[in-house]
Amino acid sequence: MKTVEYLFTIPSSDIQHDMLVTMLAALGFDSFMDDDMGLKAYCSVDNRDDIAVEDLLSNPAFFDVHLLRVEEMPDKDWNEVWEASYQPVVVNERCRVRAPFHEPDTSFEFDLVIEPKMSFGTANHETTSQIISLMLETDFQGKAVLDMGSGTAVLAILAKKLGAARTVAIDNDEWAYRNAFTNCELNGISDMEIILGDAHSIEGKFDVVLANINRNILLRDMQYYVEAMQPNARIFFSGFYTEDLGSIKAEAEHLGLRYCRHLSRNNWVAAEFCK
Repeated sequence: MKTVEYLFTIPSSDIQHDMLVTMLAALGFDSFMDDDMGLKAYCSVDNRDDIAVEDLLSNPAFFDVHLLRVEEMPDKDWNEVWEASYQPVVVNERCRVRAPFHEPDTSFEFDLVIEPKMSFGTANHETTSQIISLMLETDFQGKAVLDMGSGTAVLAILAKKLGAARTVAIDNDEWAYRNAFTNCELNGISDMEIILGDAHSIEGKFDVVLANINRNILLRDMQYYVEAMQPNARIFFSGFYTEDLGSIKAEAEHLGLRYCRHLSRNNWVAAEFCK
């Protein structure tokens, strides 16, 4: 069956990107690829609906996203194309994040298997890989861990591999919620609490909080994260730019947290605070 390629301008944020991909998937698009030209989305000829795509782009949330091109593609195994372009990510030479079609590599201390589906968090993005880097230098043994905006649940899965006890993953996206179960199974984890919800869904106290979301949600919901932290707990924030670190610090300190350290790469930041 012939495939149609839609080329969109690059969304201005991760949130906008994930929202667009999710809504395109609801229209019948089944694979996506980011490159220097923009966001490419693919669907079968039978699922092609240019009017529906035009209506989607009329949503104010996508005011700066434009459709550049629509083109019918020659017959190809598109899953094979995607697999060829998707490479494992290695962090600190200790943790490897790969897809199910990559061969295992026991030379790494942690060899995580992540099937991204429509969820955010494959470690290909700086926000995820930098939090992983910070996590690898943190003691998780026997700790209670909360992963907010968990996406693929890659951070919660790593926390379990690092020795965490109770681990809770919360995301308000149903794709991510379902995907988390898949990825736990792929990594041999059966005792993670996976919740479809938001900051109001947090119950209990935690020794470590992971929040890889975005600046606005972090600032809006930080108080709920802090309320869920045990004394001397640590929290890792990411999903924001270098220029946003000041406002994140200010709100964290206002809520009684102490800045510890941060990493920065390609203008993306991951920061650690202590209670």
